[in-house]
Amino acid sequence: MSTKTRFAPSPTGYLHVGGARTALFSWLHARKHGGKYVLRIEDTDLERSTTESINAILEAMTWLGLDYDEGPFYQTRRFDRYNEIIDELLNKKLAYRCSCPRERLDALREGQMQRKEKPRYDGHCRGKSIAADEPHVIRFRNPPEGSVIVDDQVRGKIVFRNDELDDLIIRRTDGSPTYNLTVVVDDLDMGITDVIRGDDHVNNTPRQINILTALGKEPPRYAHVPMILGDDGSRLSKRHGAVSVMEYRKQGILPEALLNYLVRLGWSHGDDELFTLDQMVELFDIKDVNKAASAFNTEKLLWINQHYIKSADPVRIARLLSPHLGDLDIDPVSGPDIVEVVRQQQERARTLVEMAEISAFFYRDYEDFDEKAAKKHLKAAAREPLQQVKERLAAQEDWEAEKLHQVVIDVAESLDLKMGKVAQPLRVAVVGRAASPGIDVTLELVGREACLRRIDRALQYINKRVEESAA
Repeated sequence: MSTKTRFAPSPTGYLHVGGARTALFSWLHARKHGGKYVLRIEDTDLERSTTESINAILEAMTWLGLDYDEGPFYQTRRFDRYNEIIDELLNKKLAYRCSCPRERLDALREGQMQRKEKPRYDGHCRGKSIAADEPHVIRFRNPPEGSVIVDDQVRGKIVFRNDELDDLIIRRTDGSPTYNLTVVVDDLDMGITDVIRGDDHVNNTPRQINILTALGKEPPRYAHVPMILGDDGSRLSKRHGAVSVMEYRKQGILPEALLNYLVRLGWSHGDDELFTLDQMVELFDIKDVNKAASAFNTEKLLWINQHYIKSADPVRIARLLSPHLGDLDIDPVSGPDIVEVVRQQQERARTLVEMAEISAFFYRDYEDFDEKAAKKHLKAAAREPLQQVKERLAAQEDWEAEKLHQVVIDVAESLDLKMGKVAQPLRVAVVGRAASPGIDVTLELVGREACLRRIDRALQYINKRVEESAA
C-alpha cells in the first residue's frame, strides 16, 4: 500500500505554528515516499468550530504552499458514516448504551482521585439493557485484559495496559460522535497509512487501535512529534509572541523561511540550517525527529528570513512588500520603481515589515530627523557643503546615480573635505537618518524635487541650531 498521510486540524481558531509543523512533517513524509497527503477538517466541536477558523486554516495552508491531494474533508458531513460504524459495534456487542447520570460519574471520579487511582469509568452499564429512546451515551467496550503495543516512529515502543483504559464514550447524548471514533473511521475510510501528530495525542492512540482491532482492521503507523516550547521552557503560547501562521505573514516573514525554521524544530541533517523545500523532501525522515521538545527562537527565525529575503527574486519580494507599504499608507506607484527599492534594501531588512519601514522615505517625506543622526551630522560645518550640493543638484540635467555621485565628489573636492563630510549630512538631509543605501542611488530613487525640498529642510534645521547656540 502506498503511503498516505493526513493533516487534521480542528477549526476552533487560527493555525498554530505547532500545527503547521505537524502539517509540514506529514506533507514531507507523503512527498518523500511518493504518497498522498489529505486535509481533513475535524469540525465536530459544533460550539467552537467556525467558518472563519476553517478559512484561516485553508488560507494558511495555501500561503505555506502545503498542497493537499485530497480534501478538504469535513467531519460534520460524515455523521451518517460514523453512526453506521457505531451501529456495527453495538450489533457485535463491542459497544453498549450507558445511562449513568452526571452525579454518579462525578462521585465515581472524586472517590477514585481521593484513593489516588486513575479516574476512569467502571463499566457500570456494561451488562445492562438500556432502551434506545432513553437518554444515554454509547461506550466502546474496551478489552479488559492484555496490552496495546504502539511502535511509534518517533518515540519507539510504547506499551499500554488495557486495564488502565476505560470504556470511552463514542457517541454523546445529543447523538454527536466523539473524536476517538471519528478519527478511527476517517483514517480507515481514507486509507491513511501514517498518522503523524502531536504527542498530546499519545494517550488516544491505544483507544483508537482497540476500536480498529474490534472492527477487524489494521491500524496505521503512528508518529507522535513533541510539542514546541517557548524560549522560557513552557508551552508555546501567545505570551511568547506570534503563534499564528498568518500572524507571521503579517509580520513580514516569508513562507519558505517559516517552513525552513519549522522543519529544524526537532529535526536536523548534520549541521545544515538552510533547506529548500526540495531538499527537505529528499532528506527528511520521520524517524530522525527528536523525542524531546524544541524551543522556539524568534531571533533564529529572523536570521533565516533575512537569508531568504536577500536571495529571493526582487520582483517577487516587491510583490510581497507592496501590501506592507500599503499598511503605512504608501502607494508604491507614487514613487520610485518598487523593484529597484527592493534591490537596494534586500541586504538591510530581516522582515518585509522592516523593509517597508526603512523604505518609506523613498515615497514620502520623513516626519522628523533621527535625533542622534541630526545632532552628529547637521551641524554648522555641514551648511556650506549642503548648500553647494543643493545648487549643483538643482542644475543637474541627468538625474542618474553615476552623475549624482560625481556631484558629491565635486563638492567634497571644492571644499577640500573628505567624501563622508558631504555624503553623511546629505544622507541625513534626504533620508532623515544616518543609514540608507549608497548616497548616489538614494538620490536617484528619491527624485530631484524631494531631494531639494529635504535639503532645504536640513538647512533650516542647521540655521535654527546655529541661532539657538548663539543666543
